[in-house]
Amino acid sequence: MRNLTAIICLAVALLIGNAGVAWSADFQKGYAGYQSGDFATALREWTPLAEQRHADAQYNLGLMYANGQGVPKNYKTAVKWYKLAAEQGNAFAQYNLGLMYANGQGVPQDYKTAVKWYKLAAEQGDADAQFGLGLMFALGRGVLKGYVYAHMWGSIAATNGNKLGANLMDDFGKKMTRAEISTAEKLARECALKNYKGC
Repeated sequence: MRNLTAIICLAVALLIGNAGVAWSADFQKGYAGYQSGDFATALREWTPLAEQRHADAQYNLGLMYANGQGVPKNYKTAVKWYKLAAEQGNAFAQYNLGLMYANGQGVPQDYKTAVKWYKLAAEQGDADAQFGLGLMFALGRGVLKGYVYAHMWGSIAATNGNKLGANLMDDFGKKMTRAEISTAEKLARECALKNYKGC
């Protein structure tokens, strides 16, 4: 009985492994098509993968629909694909979904929901989401307005390569006391030490 169970487990592992290889090959075909501007190939390769819960394919379909690449621009469909990928933890999809909610594209404008998705992506180190979160604090959209947190997230975003993060720090740093700036810098360091979790 143990041998039969081991054989069944091995067979399932091989099938899953082969499916992973096929997924990877199909995804790469779609990516090559996308990079060369052959959006029909990208759509053909990524759609079945996205329907099988492949988060990167879902995210990329979201991009195609948001930008009208090979398909008519459709923000609602973009949101659908972003959300499916975001729920699986894809940081790029989480950021883009936050952006859709912040701008009211394909969904009613909802700053609190935008902040939720920005935060999830920011905690994974996504510099654009970190900047977006800082901007939400700076403007008081979906969160209480707070220059300390705007500065903190701007600093983190800048450290992680977002060029606008430094502008956010500079703009709101002019409106802050030295003590507030010191607090923001301390929070940014502590947040980085925690890998951005729970900041």
